[in-house]
Amino acid sequence: MSDSRARLLATLALVAITASWGSTFFLIHDLLDRVPVLDFLAVRFAIATLAILLVSPRAVGRLPRNRLRHALVLGALYGVAQILQTTGLAHTPASVSGFITGMYVVCTPLFAAVLLRTRIGGLTWAAVLLAITGLGVLTLGNVSSGLGLGYGEALTLVSAMIYALHIVGLGAWSSAKDAVGMSIVQCGVIAVICTGAAAPGGIELPQSAGDWLSVVYMAVVAGALAVVCQTWAQAHLPPTRTAIIMSMEPVFAAVFAVLLGGESATLRMLFGGALVLAAMLLAELVPRRRIEGEVTHLAV
Repeated sequence: MSDSRARLLATLALVAITASWGSTFFLIHDLLDRVPVLDFLAVRFAIATLAILLVSPRAVGRLPRNRLRHALVLGALYGVAQILQTTGLAHTPASVSGFITGMYVVCTPLFAAVLLRTRIGGLTWAAVLLAITGLGVLTLGNVSSGLGLGYGEALTLVSAMIYALHIVGLGAWSSAKDAVGMSIVQCGVIAVICTGAAAPGGIELPQSAGDWLSVVYMAVVAGALAVVCQTWAQAHLPPTRTAIIMSMEPVFAAVFAVLLGGESATLRMLFGGALVLAAMLLAELVPRRRIEGEVTHLAV
């Protein structure tokens, strides 16, 4: 497969999984009225791990030792970020949490510049600024209390920084041929971390068939498949471009909320979504150097 074709497929894969994440917002909002957050995350990622294992049971055994080590680190980063974001959400408005979480779009190029010695050009920074502005328009339209950095906001900001590290780490360590094995390890580590956090209070499982259907969809499509696709895609795309594409998540969340959640489209929603989409398109216009020149692999 040519480099240009692989990059196109990787971009489309990231857009698809970002859409799947956006589709879960209204499902999670409904489900969490009945299932505690950490319990939901533990069950979701346990099912995701099992789903990938059933498809490719020998993938982990084929991982080189360094890939296994990298996947363990990446899974730990993502699992901790999930818990911090969830804890922070209990202490800050959801709209503010969504905007602060989106700050990984800014943190990613900063970390890439420091850790991977990646040169970030002016067009890329313009795309980052557009994405953050669009996220602000989308998520902060109904916030009147400002963006003070309290306990919840601080935890959410730390989680955004860890998400950015996860994106940068995937950009440095992911391998297309080892994507499935690395994904199994990542999902397994996330499941273990979330289960450990939820275990002291006992694990509460979904009670209805509808809730189980939602959990299985989020585990298999927006969990297992999404992790595999992101791991594979980041073997072909630099971290900053990945972060900008993934900033489309709240745009897709708004679209699904209108189409399936009964919400009404607003001018603010359309304008914010247009800004984020413009950021993604601008990032795609950045002159493409060979990926090997953009990413310096890290050793752990």
